[in-house]
Amino acid sequence: MTELIQVEPLQGEPWRPDSPRVMDLLGNSEFLECQLHPWGSNYTFVAKLDGGEAGPGLAIYKPRRGEAPLYDFPDGTLYRREYASYLVSQALSWDFIPPTVIRDGPHGIGAVILFIPSVRGANYFTFREERSEELQRIAAFDWLTNNADRKAGHCLLGADDRVWGIDHGLTFNAVPKLRTVIWEFKGTAIPPSLHQALSEFAEELAQGDVGAELRELIAPAEMEALGGRLGRLLETGMYPEPGPWRSVPWPAV
Repeated sequence: MTELIQVEPLQGEPWRPDSPRVMDLLGNSEFLECQLHPWGSNYTFVAKLDGGEAGPGLAIYKPRRGEAPLYDFPDGTLYRREYASYLVSQALSWDFIPPTVIRDGPHGIGAVILFIPSVRGANYFTFREERSEELQRIAAFDWLTNNADRKAGHCLLGADDRVWGIDHGLTFNAVPKLRTVIWEFKGTAIPPSLHQALSEFAEELAQGDVGAELRELIAPAEMEALGGRLGRLLETGMYPEPGPWRSVPWPAV
């Protein structure tokens, strides 16, 4: 997804990710059209949603029934991991994951994610030197959530000049699986502002609403592993080194 998806022109402005109504629009707007996205191992759709007075908007729709079976992730859970990743990013105030909801659609329940227009051809490898601060945040998030699939193309440069992260279905596994192209921060100190956000998240994870909602989305062993990774991040204050497993996804882009 390093190029803009081609769909018929829409009337009106695209929905803004910081709109106070965007979650309601994603969660309740009628599906007007659903086009199969041609890439990826899972069935993913570009959806046009009827926003009423707000005008139509685009979303990415990932239904549960379109998920390919994996040997190392429970069947039918990837859409929940997409939403869980969004919840964690919001709790940390690291707003790089597009607004995401879980809802029914034309192909059943799944994740519905706001479509972010992006610069054609731009990915982690093309902007990493200029976007270090934003990528530090993503790298810390990927370690926290045990992201097994941070390809270069899963970092987009939005038309709004923000770096966005997409495709978070392979997260929260209880077994260490961090696979990412973002290794330039390995063994360096996590910036104080990010460390503070992680510290505040620890209380929310243990006692807050986000922790309670996460427990409904991922397995108990995965919640325990999430807490363990958070504790290690806070204790060491360092970005991790690559593990003994394969630490870079394939393909890298």
